[in-house]
Amino acid sequence: MIKAGIIGATGYAGNELVRLLLGHPQVTICWYGSRSYVDQRYSSVYQNMFRLVEDVCKDDRLNELAKEADVIFTATPQGFLAGVLNEEILSQTKVIDLSADYRIRDVSVYEKWYQMEHKSPQFIGEAVYGLCEVSREKIKKARLVANPGCYTTCSILTAYPLVKEGLIDADTLIIDAKSGTSGAGRGAKLPNLFCEVNENIKAYGVAGHRHTPEIEEQLGYAAGRELTVSFTPHLVPMNRGILVTAYASLVRRADGSLPSREELRAAYEKYYGNEFFIRLLDQGICPETKWVEGSNFVDIGFVVDERTGRAVLMGALDNLVKGAAGQAVQNMNLLFGLDETSGLRLAPSFP
Repeated sequence: MIKAGIIGATGYAGNELVRLLLGHPQVTICWYGSRSYVDQRYSSVYQNMFRLVEDVCKDDRLNELAKEADVIFTATPQGFLAGVLNEEILSQTKVIDLSADYRIRDVSVYEKWYQMEHKSPQFIGEAVYGLCEVSREKIKKARLVANPGCYTTCSILTAYPLVKEGLIDADTLIIDAKSGTSGAGRGAKLPNLFCEVNENIKAYGVAGHRHTPEIEEQLGYAAGRELTVSFTPHLVPMNRGILVTAYASLVRRADGSLPSREELRAAYEKYYGNEFFIRLLDQGICPETKWVEGSNFVDIGFVVDERTGRAVLMGALDNLVKGAAGQAVQNMNLLFGLDETSGLRLAPSFP
């Protein structure tokens, strides 16, 4: 059995990790880390775990945990892991970080967008960006995995094949993304109160959201050059879910013709045709968050708009599963040579 420790176990992503790992046939959780609830029974924080988890919460001493766990998940705020990670920890265990601390290669870009000093830039170079469908072979050999977030996972996977194949002009890419409120975490914040969120939808982080450089960097690797994209997130009054609608100009051929719907579909099939967790929807079916809720699936659809010469790309996922904890478990499966779907073959829950 793989011994897993979770730091940040009492956040929403941490609790989702607990839910998934409890159902994993080859994992036992040895550490429920939570600075806010030390010595409190975990099930008193999350009543859904009553009689399922008898452990009490421990603190966030990674040096001690590294001696006990085969893998550590850090579902913690930005800057936490970068401030404590060292070679001793990485020499004893594998680490899957759900924050952005090791996702961006250029430390100056990280510090600019996250407004904090990076305390361990020496590990950025070896960290593997944990987007399983794109970096599977690199992940298998990693000690440190930078688990992508919800907006970035949905945005990148929705556009990746068309960028990689040069069917769209990636510099014209406009990403309109919407998220449920759990994406903002469990902390008490005025903008997340029921009366603030209910019967409302709003844009935020306009022209400056910190996930923008991450999307640009990863899609830039697909394009083979640096990219600039427009990314605007929105908060919607639902618990879970990410819906991305992206627009990009199709690349016109020398004869003036545009790529056909069949060519775009073939590109998606080339990269995702054998991917269990990516579901390419039939023509005329648009992704909806309710059909992926509680699962590790990403639903993707697209439309060729011949009138404007653009492609309209759509993707949906559960921000706490494929957008956080589920992807982290998928990464863990790759790290330990397990069936990639182990513990994750969950049908979406509905209603």
